[in-house]
Amino acid sequence: MTASPGTPLTLRGNRIPPSLDEAMIHGVVHGFYRRVRADADLGPVFEARIADDAWPHHLARMCDFWSSILLRTERYEGRPLPAHLRIPELSDLHFDRWLTLFRTTVLEECDDESAELFLSFAYRIARSFRMAVAFHRGEDTLSIPPLPIDAAYLGDAEA
Repeated sequence: MTASPGTPLTLRGNRIPPSLDEAMIHGVVHGFYRRVRADADLGPVFEARIADDAWPHHLARMCDFWSSILLRTERYEGRPLPAHLRIPELSDLHFDRWLTLFRTTVLEECDDESAELFLSFAYRIARSFRMAVAFHRGEDTLSIPPLPIDAAYLGDAEA
């Protein structure tokens, strides 16, 4: 997707920050997954499913995923939800840790405008996946409370 020279790209009506580029996405993805792999809660979940030699491919796909979402490059082809539905131990603890580590990484790697865009999508993705996992397991999706980090983020967004 390209715009006319001098025409800013927009995403859902919001201008894509000029600072948001492939290098920033790479920094966020690689920084985030370094944290994930070292994390006591998330590390084992990923270690059980991604072999050491498969990490370069996974990281490249995640860069494609975020590039497709944020820069509208359409490089990512796939369906991430089914893989998550096959993780029996996936719980709110994992979603909370994912969001916490992602938020920490994004705030370190991005300017405020780019961070807001990354985080708005991350929180929507996490909520959607949580609902899908609960539905897949036959749980009552109407009783799913916000994650603690959701509440903190929503509080920040309203301030």
